[in-house]
Amino acid sequence: MTIDKEKNLSSDVLRIAVVDDDEYNCRTIASFLKPLQCPVETYCDALHFLEVSMQNGPDILILDLRMPSIDGLDVLKEVKKRRPETDVVIISGTADKLDAIQALKLGAFDFFEKPVSRDEMMATVKRTIRYREVVRERNRFADQLSFVSQQEAKRWGIGALVGKSEAIHQVVENIIKLQRAADTSVLITGESGTGKELVARAIHFGSPRASRLFVPVNCSAIPSELAESTLFGHVKGSFTGATSDRQGCFETAHEGTIFLDEIGDMPAAIQIKLLRVLEDGVIIPVGRATGQTVNARVIAATNADIHAKIEAGQFRADLFYRLAAFNFSLPPLRSRKGDIPLLVEHFANLFCTEMGMPVPQIEPTVMELLSNHDFPGNIRELKNMIERALIESGGGKITTSHIHFLRAPAPAAHTPKTPRDKAASASLPANFSEAGKMLAEKAVAAANGNIAEAARQMGISRQKLYRLIETKNTDS
Repeated sequence: MTIDKEKNLSSDVLRIAVVDDDEYNCRTIASFLKPLQCPVETYCDALHFLEVSMQNGPDILILDLRMPSIDGLDVLKEVKKRRPETDVVIISGTADKLDAIQALKLGAFDFFEKPVSRDEMMATVKRTIRYREVVRERNRFADQLSFVSQQEAKRWGIGALVGKSEAIHQVVENIIKLQRAADTSVLITGESGTGKELVARAIHFGSPRASRLFVPVNCSAIPSELAESTLFGHVKGSFTGATSDRQGCFETAHEGTIFLDEIGDMPAAIQIKLLRVLEDGVIIPVGRATGQTVNARVIAATNADIHAKIEAGQFRADLFYRLAAFNFSLPPLRSRKGDIPLLVEHFANLFCTEMGMPVPQIEPTVMELLSNHDFPGNIRELKNMIERALIESGGGKITTSHIHFLRAPAPAAHTPKTPRDKAASASLPANFSEAGKMLAEKAVAAANGNIAEAARQMGISRQKLYRLIETKNTDS
């Protein structure tokens, strides 16, 4: 092992390790990284690295994929098991795309082939450092925000909580208070896309109930005739189709948290039953004469004007007061436009990491354009917009031509197809690659730019969707 350290390093400087069975490659990569003034440790023996370095392991690990003592993927697995916060960059002398995909699935930050150039290595490590800085800024309330599951925090970036505005600081303060009050029912209001479920998860995972289940329920998606059974369960034979006993969501959430999203759409007949549960903690499954006690914290959310629903007789006032023991609203994005640049940077770093591309330059006119938009879809709309812009730019500079403001499509009138329409719809792409690309682009368009939804509709992974979209026609 050799150590290359610059003088006068501060205690918070990132530590980098290089593991490659080729000593020359180790020294070369270490020399590439000297301008960063970070301590760089090199190891030619991966097993020795795992023995001596992982207790206080590196922040960034540059790891060879093919080594005689142990496979690089096995080292990656062990590193992620022992120290998940270490960001791993895989280098390989073999251009095996399956290995690259497997490495990324196992948690690698990036993957590229040998020979390694100085510029490529510096760009990759700098991008890793930038990503870590964004994560650190996002988690500046570390003790308060670490409750969100690691996967959710990494994937969505606690999107609703990125920002420096007073409105977001107030939301964080409310979350902290509600983590301590682990039995208090909560009502979160706010427009669609402002992050209500994410905040509910934050409250749960920071509370003493964190070790038990968080059970989300979309009240608007449950057929009214199944709502009671879904929430409170049923016994075998209680109605047609009840072929066995079924545990309801409240029982599943016992000693944990049940999140009732779109509570304003809950059927009136169920509202009175929910009120009883909130008052005495007893549920009565369908078909059972006696009740059973449950201890589930209730967090509810709605994007509706709940007071208007009460006045219209569509929502019980007494249920509202029971739910709203603590009531607060999430701000729409248009009221915190000063946070938009931070959110853009956050989502750009997030999606570039997933796509395996460097974070591109964003023209100032793009920020100006975004800052002047009202974002009716709030955080969700901005997130989807940045994801689409990155795909269209292909890793190049993002300009205003890559920004698309979506509008809800008007219902299309049904008209018979003309012979020309039929001929156009019957036309086929020239090859299978182009066919896949066309289907992927149509799925993204149908999902209004929502990549995750498009991938779900096609039954493929997000990474596969990215590859289809980036397909180039090489057939003649």
